[in-house]
Amino acid sequence: MKDYDLFGEIAMAKCYPIFGRAGTADLYNPDELLDLFLRCTVDGICITNMENRFIRINQIYTKIFGYTEDDVIGRCVDEFPNPDFLNGIMLKVKDGQDFPNLISQFHHKNGHLLDIAVSYSPLRTSTGGIIATIAIFRDVTKEINMERELKKTRELYKLISENASDLIKVYSKDKTIVYASPSHEKVLGFSPDELIGQHVLDVIQAEEQEPLKRMSKNLHDSGEPQLIQLKLKTKDNKAFYSETTVSPVYNENMGIESYVTVGRNITERIENDKALRNLDRLSIIGQLAAGVAHEIRNPLTSLKGFSKLLKTSTPSEKQNEYLSIISDELDRIDMIVNEFMSLAKPQAIQFEQGNLISIIDSTINVLRPQAMLDNVQFTVKYPKEDNLELQCSPNQLKQVFVNILKNAIESMPNGGNVSIGIRKWKKKRVVITFKDEGPGIDKELLKYLGTPFYTTKDKGIGLGLTVSNKIVQEHDGTMKIDSQQGKGTTVKIELDCI
Repeated sequence: MKDYDLFGEIAMAKCYPIFGRAGTADLYNPDELLDLFLRCTVDGICITNMENRFIRINQIYTKIFGYTEDDVIGRCVDEFPNPDFLNGIMLKVKDGQDFPNLISQFHHKNGHLLDIAVSYSPLRTSTGGIIATIAIFRDVTKEINMERELKKTRELYKLISENASDLIKVYSKDKTIVYASPSHEKVLGFSPDELIGQHVLDVIQAEEQEPLKRMSKNLHDSGEPQLIQLKLKTKDNKAFYSETTVSPVYNENMGIESYVTVGRNITERIENDKALRNLDRLSIIGQLAAGVAHEIRNPLTSLKGFSKLLKTSTPSEKQNEYLSIISDELDRIDMIVNEFMSLAKPQAIQFEQGNLISIIDSTINVLRPQAMLDNVQFTVKYPKEDNLELQCSPNQLKQVFVNILKNAIESMPNGGNVSIGIRKWKKKRVVITFKDEGPGIDKELLKYLGTPFYTTKDKGIGLGLTVSNKIVQEHDGTMKIDSQQGKGTTVKIELDCI
C-alpha cells in the first residue's frame, strides 16, 4: 500500500516532551502551540482521552468527516461507525504502540464511505506517561479511486490483449519489443517470450524495411497514428500480411517514449486481391491480343517482302537499305512484345523509383495498336520538367493506366481523341488526367463504378476499376471519375512525387 507520509505524526507524538524541557516554560505555552499546530496542519486530527472520548478535533477533521466539535467532543469513539480493527488498535496504542499509515474506510457524517490514510500514536507527558491517543487522518478517496480505476483499466487491457486475435505489441523508444500479446504464438508461431527484446526489423520481411522507414518518418512528422501494411516473419516461413496501426505514446514532456502497434491478419484479403488483379490482367491481355497481333502483322509483312527482295540480285547499297529496314521492324516487334509481356507477367508490389512520363509513354505504346484499329488518337501534354519521379510499382501503375485508356478507347467505337495531361500540384503531388470524347456515363450508374464485377460493357468482367482503385490507394493516391452524358468522361489520379 502506498505510503502517504502523513504530516505531523511524529511531531505530535513528541510535542509534550518539548514543553517539559528546563528553561522553556516561559518561551512556549503548550496549549497555544497545540492550537497552532491543529490549525496549521493539512491533515485532520482528533485527540481522545484514555476513556476513548473525543477531547480535541481540528477544522480539517470537520472538513473530512462532516462532524463539528459539538457533534463529537465528550462523546465516545464507539458511538460512531468505525472500522472493525479500531478497538484493538486503541488498546495497543494505550500500551505505547504506534500504528502509522493505515489505509481503511470510514463513514462520513452523511453516510458515504471515505478512503482514509490514518496514523495512531500515544500522546505522552514530559515524564513519558501516556495521557491520550492522537489520530491523524488524510482523505485519500480520490487517489484510491484513481488507483482502483487504473487497476481496472489495466486488467481490462490485459484481458483484451490476452484474448484478442489481433497482434498487439509495445515497442520501446529504440523500437525494441517490450510486450507481445499471446495471439502471436497462435498466428505467427512465436511466443511472447521469443519476441520480447527483438528489434522491429527482426520481425518483418526484408522488403518491408523501406515502407517502414517512410511510415516512421510520417509518424514523427505528424505526431499521429499511422496505418501500414507489412509482411511479417512467421516461424514456419509462410506468407503473412498484417494491417498494422502504429500509435505513439507520449511522456509528460510530449516526447515519444514508446509505441503501441495493433496488427490484423489480412493475408486472405491480400491473396484475394492478387487473384482479382491476375483475373483483370488476363482480361486485359485477351482484349488487347487482336490489336497486338495486328500491330505485329504489319512489320512482319515488311520483313517478308524485304527478305524476298534480298534473295534477288540487288545492288549492295539497296541490300544495306533493306537490312536497315528489317532491323528497325524487328526492333519494333521486340518493343511491342516486351511491353505486352511486361503487362502480362504477374508482379509483386515492390516500390522503386520510377519516372511517371516513362510509365505513361510505355502504356501508350501497349495500347496504340488497339487505338489505331478504333481510329483513336492520343494527345499528350506533359509539364516542362521531365523528372517526375515517384516511389512506385511501375507495372502496377501501368496496369491502372491501361485500364483507364482501354475504357476510353472502347467508349469511342467511331473514333475520337483521348487527352492525357500531367501537372504538378502543391509541392510533392502530381495529378494525371485522362479525358475521352465518349458518350459519358449516366449519373445514376456513375456511383456503381468500381464495384467488383459491375460493368457497363458486354465483354467486361467488372474488375478493372476495382483493381485500379486499390493500386492507387496502395500508392497513397486518390482516383476520381467525373462524367456527363454527351460530354465524355474524365479520370483524375493524384499521386505523391519525389
